[in-house]
Amino acid sequence: MGALYSTTTLADAGPSPGDLARLSLQELTDINVTSVSKRAEPLLTAPAAIYVITSDDILNSSATSVPEMLQLAPNLQVAQSNSYNYAITARGFNSTLANKLLVLIDGRSVYSPLFGGVYWDMQQVMRGDIQQIEVIRGPGATLWGANAFNGVINITSRNSADTQGGLTDVFAGSFGRGVDVRYGGRISDDLTYRVYVSGLAQDATKTANGLKGEDNWAIPQGGFRADWHHDNDLVTVQGDAYDGYEKQPGNVAQSVAGQNVLARWTHSLDGGSNLQIQTYFDRAHRFDTGGLTVDTVDFDLQHSIPVGNWNELVWGGGYRFTRYWITNVPTFQIQPPKGTLNLGNFFGQDTIALSKSLKVTVGLKLEDDPYSGLSILPSGRVSWQIDDTAMIWSAVSKAIRAPTPYDRNVVEKVGSTVFLTGGTNFKSEKLAAYEIGVRLQPMSGLSLSVSGFYNVYDDLRSIEVSPVTGFIPVNFANLMAGDSYGVESWLNYRPLDWWELAAGFNIQHEALRFKPGSSGLGGTQQAGNDPSDQFSIRSTISLSHGIQLEADLRYVGALPNPAVPAYVEANGRLAWAASERLEISIAGSNLIHRQHLEFGSSTDGNEIPRSVFAEARWKF
Repeated sequence: MGALYSTTTLADAGPSPGDLARLSLQELTDINVTSVSKRAEPLLTAPAAIYVITSDDILNSSATSVPEMLQLAPNLQVAQSNSYNYAITARGFNSTLANKLLVLIDGRSVYSPLFGGVYWDMQQVMRGDIQQIEVIRGPGATLWGANAFNGVINITSRNSADTQGGLTDVFAGSFGRGVDVRYGGRISDDLTYRVYVSGLAQDATKTANGLKGEDNWAIPQGGFRADWHHDNDLVTVQGDAYDGYEKQPGNVAQSVAGQNVLARWTHSLDGGSNLQIQTYFDRAHRFDTGGLTVDTVDFDLQHSIPVGNWNELVWGGGYRFTRYWITNVPTFQIQPPKGTLNLGNFFGQDTIALSKSLKVTVGLKLEDDPYSGLSILPSGRVSWQIDDTAMIWSAVSKAIRAPTPYDRNVVEKVGSTVFLTGGTNFKSEKLAAYEIGVRLQPMSGLSLSVSGFYNVYDDLRSIEVSPVTGFIPVNFANLMAGDSYGVESWLNYRPLDWWELAAGFNIQHEALRFKPGSSGLGGTQQAGNDPSDQFSIRSTISLSHGIQLEADLRYVGALPNPAVPAYVEANGRLAWAASERLEISIAGSNLIHRQHLEFGSSTDGNEIPRSVFAEARWKF
């Protein structure tokens, strides 16, 4: 909640995506980010474990969907479970509906208020319209509210003034095909727009035991964006609509559909302060034999105020109204099948410059949740800018994962027997997080970020037996706790003007336990399935005659339960800019193995196949 798009002043919007390929590494670290403090600040000085996926990173890669784009971030765990489902998280607790990671698209939360987590198959963004993706490992609850628990992903799109003219992007290959068509125009000197249609289709996978996965899918989408920029005002109105289908083994195909519209006004005031007001409506719909519809209306206000040259205050608040309808099936129900959720918040954060190099940031969010009531979410950060090439930071934060109707009201049956019910007294999961990090640029062409964390968890969701029967129906409770710690690092290195390298390494350890009184049913592995380590490296080479070669290699450690072996995979792309308007490429994903398992059961889980495709982009 309180998820505004940006507090960047109109004059400080930073370089356009088309300029990024020409920037030096020093200039790349000066790219403005807004997710850390809700105001524009250079990446080099942002006191958090943040990684930025640029528009060039996306367009030069083999990624064709948002989850594949997120594989470019070394500080995320991204695993594909079938043709359209992904398990994505930061700092552990991964599942196909990982509920401890907040995701925003242009300030619109796509975290499900009904079940928790993100339906990644419903989050399509046209590749050529993305400005950047900011990925934060670590809680962001003081600014972004409940569910910014272990991390925040903030996807921002380009101003329509930067997407003028036409673009057609078509690809087809061994596992899928897709098309993007966009046109941008100018109504007046102050008013620009763009409209687009896109479609993505993927073929079915195979399971580990050789059966057909029956999980092919397709999702067409269209939308628009208009931007009016005059003097100190920027007004943005944008929207999207989609309607797709997904085959399911042994069941009818599932339909996934939705619409959203968002309006945002940013006004620059005297003295460098900034006022921003945003509202949006979002409808999400999923249906097979049963289904759900979730409508969300959100309103947010944010004010950024500089006080002299030593103080930056950001404050604001918001209100979110959600209404949901469930079409229950005999074996899976939410009772009652419809309801409303009201969420209000107020936050403030102040960055105080104690000296030219030392800054302290303190913040507090008050959030009124429909199930937990008032939550107090504080944070504190200290950053020391040693010189122009080095910065050390540390942070202490509190975050929660708020209850959902699923946690409280689910009823699952086996035949006519009730097997699982929600916890009528289920409360928020809690986190106290401690972080320290360093960001360096020791030499021209080299930047490095290293951070460590220690997280203490309490009241995690557990499954408990009935006190009456001694077994079923089991129910949700808050009788799991524990801690985790780890180190994460990534670097960018440009040894030559035409060659750039990016690498990342993460290692983490989780120690969860059941609290006194718990049955221990299901084991602690019910909280998630995570690798203890992962490594990635990406190389981008720009040759003469418009030829570019991108290749990346990733290693993911073994998953404990269900057991998935460690694996190494590679992606690659060879592109030729035939002219200023036409680019032709051939790309491939998961090139090392014909197919491999990333998430799920090693006996019948869906294996992800090798994919090779050709692509053409034409600007007109």
